[in-house]
Amino acid sequence: MPLTLTALKGIPMIAMGDDLAAIVLSALAPNNIELQNGDILVLGQKIVSKAEGRMVNLAEIKPGARARQISQDTEKDPRLIELILKESTRVLRTRPGTIIVEHRLGFICANAGIDHSNVAGPGSKLQEYVLLLPSDPDRSAAQIRSELELRSGRRLGVMINDSHGRAWRLGTVGTCIGLSGVPPLVDEHGWMDLFGYKLQSTVVGVADELAAAASLVMGQAAEATPVVHARGFPYPLRNGSLPELLRPADHDLFR
Repeated sequence: MPLTLTALKGIPMIAMGDDLAAIVLSALAPNNIELQNGDILVLGQKIVSKAEGRMVNLAEIKPGARARQISQDTEKDPRLIELILKESTRVLRTRPGTIIVEHRLGFICANAGIDHSNVAGPGSKLQEYVLLLPSDPDRSAAQIRSELELRSGRRLGVMINDSHGRAWRLGTVGTCIGLSGVPPLVDEHGWMDLFGYKLQSTVVGVADELAAAASLVMGQAAEATPVVHARGFPYPLRNGSLPELLRPADHDLFR
């Protein structure tokens, strides 16, 4: 079966408390999709964070001494730095315009994943809103998957993706930050290649590969297509979790 990715049109602007499962299900028929067993829904991090009320008004943040110091090194708003510190376990690198941290969820990223783009809050212009990552993306994915399966009667997978940079290359790519019912990795050790050679150490990050593919059709700006339906994922579905994707610190040559 070919792998097909469809960005669902018609997803409304998401607000705190919205039922994402219901919104996804209502968008399927207008996009000529009927769910089948083995389908995967990839949701952009922003709509999950918005539904969970992870929007923060910078006007309400009072930066501490450490945040003010780092803000001088990075030339970033000290209120934003304060939020970054609260969402991180440690700061790894700083330079003007950049702060790289170990997020409390375990992965390495810039700005603790906190974002200004496509974020708008109520009130005056003095209310400057930013969006934090979901507090527990695996739990978020599991809850959405449970509701989707209950209401559709299908066995599904759900992933949450976000745009991350990489240590080796320029440009951001879609990366899985939470999942349920989808394998994070596939270990191909012992599989045979075309010439009968047994693979010795190949482990494929299939969740990140799908997250990157979904990001291509989601877009990054004003596309308004934050949900992607995927059919034909070439591996059996199983339960997995974000920690399976995270390289241990003592194996990470870039940390």
